[in-house]
Amino acid sequence: MYSKKILEEFKAHGIEIGDRISIIESSGANEGMLMPRPDVGESDVIVIKRDDGYNIGIRHGKSTKIERVSGKPAAPHGGKTMAKQQKGLPKVTLLYTGGTIGSKLDYVSGGVKALTKAEELLAEVPELNGIAELEVKQIMSVFSEDMTHMEWKKIAEETAAAINNGAKGVIITHGTDTMHYTASALSFMLHDLNVPVVITGAQRSSDRGSSDAFMNLVCSAYAAAQSDVAEVTICMHANPSDKECLLIRGTKARKMHTSRRDAFKPVNNSAIARVSRKGEINYISAYKKHTESDAKTVATTSFEPKVALLNTYPNSSPELLDFLISKGYKGIILEGTGLGHMPINTEHPGYNWKKALKHAIDEGAVIGMTSQCIYGRVNSKVYSTARELAGLGVIYCEDMLPETAYVKLSFLLGNHKKEDAEKMLQKNIAGEITDRTEVDWVSDI
Repeated sequence: MYSKKILEEFKAHGIEIGDRISIIESSGANEGMLMPRPDVGESDVIVIKRDDGYNIGIRHGKSTKIERVSGKPAAPHGGKTMAKQQKGLPKVTLLYTGGTIGSKLDYVSGGVKALTKAEELLAEVPELNGIAELEVKQIMSVFSEDMTHMEWKKIAEETAAAINNGAKGVIITHGTDTMHYTASALSFMLHDLNVPVVITGAQRSSDRGSSDAFMNLVCSAYAAAQSDVAEVTICMHANPSDKECLLIRGTKARKMHTSRRDAFKPVNNSAIARVSRKGEINYISAYKKHTESDAKTVATTSFEPKVALLNTYPNSSPELLDFLISKGYKGIILEGTGLGHMPINTEHPGYNWKKALKHAIDEGAVIGMTSQCIYGRVNSKVYSTARELAGLGVIYCEDMLPETAYVKLSFLLGNHKKEDAEKMLQKNIAGEITDRTEVDWVSDI
């Protein structure tokens, strides 16, 4: 809470949390949205959110003047109650699952901890109330590295329920580390989807001045409330600045950097759209559009957990594959080199994978091949090694990302017979395979 003196001045000027104010000092003026004071810090420092998305703190002194510029829907104090909702806006459900976007600094330990109430997000981003009529539901509080297919199932079921209850769109807040896995899983699990499902997160916690949480949430709200996209997407910063976000197909997204705000990029595909923090949506590639339909969204959530993602590399041992098969694994996605190669002709028996591959396939395992190169597609017809691997029964997964292929095979084996899963692994289901790979691998990262 702000100091008694500052609260009295707020009251004298009719200023409330969420109002746009101007703070005038001898060095100049700063204008922005008045934010709640953080739990720690000095009570005479006023926090505002500037138009560039950054939060700044300004010490209130004897010469400081505060003016109310315009009103905004008041944000809740302390995250204890919901912000006031504007009626008549598109109804959007926000499903809170955890991650950095739902975390704050713990100034005692120096780390971050998960927020326990989803409403605290609205306290930080009161702009959301002018975009959509939000229903916020906390369904879990899990860092994404702890996610399993059981959490994916829960998220898919909650998403379908929200849509079938009338939501125009769904926002899912999620940790960034495995966000692209969840996006792929939902892309395959959700059927008859006819609204935008937007997964978003943050590379930096919401109480940092350089946090990307605010703009990611704002752009996601615009995408969920106003776009006609009928797909699962990821919405994150398009570049390091706070200008716009990319809306990326869920099966074509990958986290490409550990900490940059523009860590997520579309791979082998263009982004669906660019969304500005002012709500401008610029569509830049083909996508599945909303249609007039009474069909209910169905969550098909069976999943085969005995599927692995296995990297091959110089000196890698085929015993890795033998071990997985001995443990009853039913599917393996290989990350091969180049166009989809691995050591099957080496003169050193301990490093030759041919016998292990044949054994795995004879035991009934489905083996898929992707590339470690990320961009581009695998091809079984260029080099003799790949032709031999395909002859053994290895399935080449076109331009699918390894993570997407892994999730897809797990989904297929959980819902279809093995023979059907093998055929469907090479067919496009949710935008994971493109007829022509769109390679834009020149990045500023």
